Parts: sequence; structure tokens; C-alpha cells
Amino acid sequence: MDKFRMVFQFLQSNQESFMNGICGIMALASAQIYSAFDFNCPCLPGYNAAYSAGILLAPPLVLFLLGLVLNNNVSMLAEEWKRPPGRRAKDPAVLRYMFCSMAQRALIAPVVWVAVTLLDGKCFLCAFCTAVPVTVLGNSSRAPSLTPPELARLLARVPCPEIYDGDWLLAREVAVRYLRCISQALGWSFVLLTTLLAFVVRSVRPCFTQAAFLKSKYWSHYIDIERKLFDETCTEHAKAFAKVCIQQFFEAMNHDLELGHTHGALAMAPASSADPVTTDGAKEEREKLRGITDQGAMNRLLTSWHKCKPPLKLGQEEPLMGNGWPGGGPRLPRKEVATYFSKV
Repeated sequence: MDKFRMVFQFLQSNQESFMNGICGIMALASAQIYSAFDFNCPCLPGYNAAYSAGILLAPPLVLFLLGLVLNNNVSMLAEEWKRPPGRRAKDPAVLRYMFCSMAQRALIAPVVWVAVTLLDGKCFLCAFCTAVPVTVLGNSSRAPSLTPPELARLLARVPCPEIYDGDWLLAREVAVRYLRCISQALGWSFVLLTTLLAFVVRSVRPCFTQAAFLKSKYWSHYIDIERKLFDETCTEHAKAFAKVCIQQFFEAMNHDLELGHTHGALAMAPASSADPVTTDGAKEEREKLRGITDQGAMNRLLTSWHKCKPPLKLGQEEPLMGNGWPGGGPRLPRKEVATYFSKV
């Protein structure tokens, strides 16, 4: 258990590296899934394009949503976006920074899927087999003898070698090489564009908006750390609260057994009648309660934390109002008039 606890603490302290590793694993998994996927083109004029579009777009969407679900910051972003402003205004720049950071990692696996699909060429071949220029690549003298529906039905069978019977019009190997060449060119262009875009977003953008970038990054980290510390404090309070409740129950039960009372009389008796013995350990547990010693007070505390988080100004004696100033508004400088009387 100690080893697992150490691994868990390491992952918590290195959350960014951990999420990068998860995104890399998902990217490799997407490529492996595509290689294991059995691509079966329907070879019908009305279904080839729809089937290929579904294979090209549906899995990347699933991988993108899965990447967002696996990110721990999604709930934090939703909570920060939907919370009432209270005494702390919401910064749209911080929300945009948090969403962009999550979206960049979640897009890795979909990008890998689209790139692998285009470089493989099967999906593109199935989608655009009916658009092959027969007059350029095939026997143009026999093409006019076919009506457009018959020509489309014949070319739609190009991805299926076992049922294609149009070698007299267009050699299947010629059409396959032609379409795969275009698909691989699009695939490498897609890889180049996404790489350049990632370079611009990760490297060039902070150089032009360095101050805003640093502010958004700082307050994004602050929100994450504040939430973790609040959860840890609530967990510590819950443990201390449960420990004190159990100790009081056992002490009251022991006192009741000594007096020979029944369980019903115990329910009617106040908790203070047990006269528990205060020890150093009990004092320490009560200190961890921080004055919150009943369910109603804890519920009010949690509601107040959600609706009205404390202002980001340490050492503030007066609570900040909605305009951000203590005491309800900005304090204007006062003019003091002093009058002197002379006895001369």
C-alpha cells in the first residue's frame, strides 16, 4: 500500500506530466485501434461517402470527448464557470486558458487518428472512388457507352477487388494508386499544418501576450491548488468530526451501561451527561474541527464557499462588496478644515 500511495502522490504532484503521458498513450492507442479495425467499404454509390465520413470523423470525436473526461480539470473548469460571482469576480481569460490547455491535450489522439486514416488511404479511396477521371486514366473510348448511374455503380466497386469487374474500362490498380497518392499528400499536409499550428500556439503566442499569459497561467494554477487544499481540509475535518462523534458515542454508551440505563434512555439523555474525559488527543481532534461542530453549520459553510468565495486579498479586515471595495464603495479623500483662534 505504501508503494501505491507514493505513486499516487507522485502523479498528483506531477499532474501535467501525467496528463501528457495519458494523451500520448491515447494517441498510440488510436493508431493501434485503426490498424486493428476491419475497414469494409460498402462499394455502393450512395453509401461510400457516408461510411468514409463516419470512419474519419466519428472516432476522433469520441477520442476528443474521452480525452476531456480523463482530464481532472474538467470538473474544476465547469465549477469555476457556473459558480456565482459572490465576492470574487470570474476572469474569462483564466477560463479560456484552462479550456485551451485541456483541449490541446485532448486533440492529440483525434489528430493522430485523422493523420493515420489519410496516410493509409482506404477511407479516401472508398469516399472518392466514383470521382476518378476515367477519361484520363482509363479507356475513354468506352466511357460514353455507359450512363452516369451505371458508371458510378461500376466505379463504386473499385475498393472491393472481389466484385470489381470494370478492368475493361479502368484498371483497378491505376485507380487505387491515384487515390492513395492524393490521400497521402493530404495526410502529410495535415500533419504539417497541425505541427505548425501547435508550434504557433505553444511558442509564439506567449511572446506577444506574455503578461496576460502569465496572469492566466498563475490564476489557473491558483484555482487548481485552492480546490485541492479545500478538499484536503474538508477531508481532514470529516475525519476529525467522525472520530469525535464515535468517541462521544462510546463514552456515552459506557456511562449508560455503568448506570444501567437502556438504549432508549440513552437516546433521551443529552450528550454532555456522559462527562467525557478530555485528553490531548481529543483536544487535537477538536482543534481540527475549527469550530464547525454540527451538520447544519457544515452545510452552511459549504453553501457559502460555493456562492461566495473569499476575496483574493489577504489581510482584508472588512468584507469586500460587489464592486471590490471594502465597506460598499471607494473611499474618497476627505478634506479636513482646521480653525485656529488667536487670543492676541
